[in-house]
Amino acid sequence: MTTPACQLYLISPLDVGGDFPEKLEQALAAAPVAAFQFRVKHVTQHEAARLAEPLQAICAAHGTAFIVNDDMALARRIGADGVHLGQGDGDPKEARRLLGPQAQIGITCHNSRHLAMEAGEAGADYVAFGAFFPTSTKAVEHRADPEILTWWQGLFELPCVAIGGITTDNARTLVDAGADFLAVSAGVWAYPGGPAEAVRAFAAILDLRSGG
Repeated sequence: MTTPACQLYLISPLDVGGDFPEKLEQALAAAPVAAFQFRVKHVTQHEAARLAEPLQAICAAHGTAFIVNDDMALARRIGADGVHLGQGDGDPKEARRLLGPQAQIGITCHNSRHLAMEAGEAGADYVAFGAFFPTSTKAVEHRADPEILTWWQGLFELPCVAIGGITTDNARTLVDAGADFLAVSAGVWAYPGGPAEAVRAFAAILDLRSGG
């Protein structure tokens, strides 16, 4: 029996202006990417929608789901494919009501089995565990052990996402532990060879799990 392949889930840097659309195009053209999370802070919803527009079009062209971080209202406004909610960002049931049955709703569960089970019961489409490694993207308050991915996979069908400090050097541990998706930000955007090379490197790691 072939284990379903783990997939790549890109998270945007906070600055998505300037030449970032070109970097996203390069990344998505390099190898399949399941989802892209639009994560900007401290801008108005109008500005966020303006920044999202070209990125959303690039994702659509490559068949990559466009997920909005934290903001249900923005996700609804721009017709995003889904929303990712932190523990303080609202109720998944409210997100479902706002965004409809087809929306992908993800919930941050840190290192908590209890929060993950609650998210599943509330109708989430995936749960996210982490941070697994030190990360420069945000302050790490919760550290998760790869064993939580193995535990989740053994009991639940709902996909799990691993997040936090993931690079091509440490990704294999999480793939082997049972992650369905690897959520990566700096590991792609700050990769020395550029985002396209990073995505190709991750794709090579992820293909190993499915015997490809």
